[in-house]
Amino acid sequence: MNITVFGGSGFLGSHICDKLTENGHAVTIVDLHESPWLKTGQTMLIGSILDEETVRKAVSGSDMVFNYAGIADIGEANNRPVDTARINVLGNVIALEACRQEKVKRYVFASSLYVYGKSGGFYRCSKQACEIYIENYQSMHGLPYTILRYGSLYGPRADNRNAIHRFVHEALTSGTITYYGAPTALREYVHVDDASAATLAVLDPQFENQNIIISGNQPMRVGDLFNMIGEMLGKKLTIKYQNDPNSGHYQITPYAFMPKLGRKLVPPLTVDLGQGILRVMEEEHKALHTEFSQEGGYLVPTDD
Repeated sequence: MNITVFGGSGFLGSHICDKLTENGHAVTIVDLHESPWLKTGQTMLIGSILDEETVRKAVSGSDMVFNYAGIADIGEANNRPVDTARINVLGNVIALEACRQEKVKRYVFASSLYVYGKSGGFYRCSKQACEIYIENYQSMHGLPYTILRYGSLYGPRADNRNAIHRFVHEALTSGTITYYGAPTALREYVHVDDASAATLAVLDPQFENQNIIISGNQPMRVGDLFNMIGEMLGKKLTIKYQNDPNSGHYQITPYAFMPKLGRKLVPPLTVDLGQGILRVMEEEHKALHTEFSQEGGYLVPTDD
């Protein structure tokens, strides 16, 4: 199939593009900057999801359109509420309208578990608004969709806006991790490889007009996660809990009573959380210490 991916240069979007290309689909990536992970056979289109002409051109001839564009960090969204509404909500509507005009067969949208509750601040508001627009485009214009509600992602290509990446970076550089909430906060972290594999499965027709949950299957309290990171590094970490009720993040569950439910999709083979974090540590250590290279499993000084 011909598939267009908005936000395909980003953390999750780039992994989705990899999986689509590996499975024989023709992928067009639309983003503000060229993907550092562009693969042979992928088409790169530099542009904004707010540019109606660019969006219409990008979706023309596409069988499916994936929208992974927008502000995805809760803190950033809370600090930029106008930009969050403009990029996340208006950008979504512009993409939907282009898909309607070009008779795209299905629209796939990256949403969040935060749509189920009252946490998540302006980020949650934007995702809820997007879902309502998507459902109404289906009912009014017959545009099929799949909404994917992702849990707490981590893995390669993330930056410090990603929670686990930031935790590991702070642990390696200062030995101190600052956390907005309490140690009892519960999360189901999901490796980006698992999330992208599960995403590929929704191409099946059975997932048309469905709301799908993609999260991990290893629930862990944040305090235990920090202990795990400390044990892996072999040192005692200092944890600063902010216990900020206005951070926008949930404590135990993102769920509150909402009438629209979703099916949970978990891939049969998953990356163990401990092994996944270990890989994050290795990559972050390599980025922080460019004076070393790895040979045969050992770190050796890099030749000048």
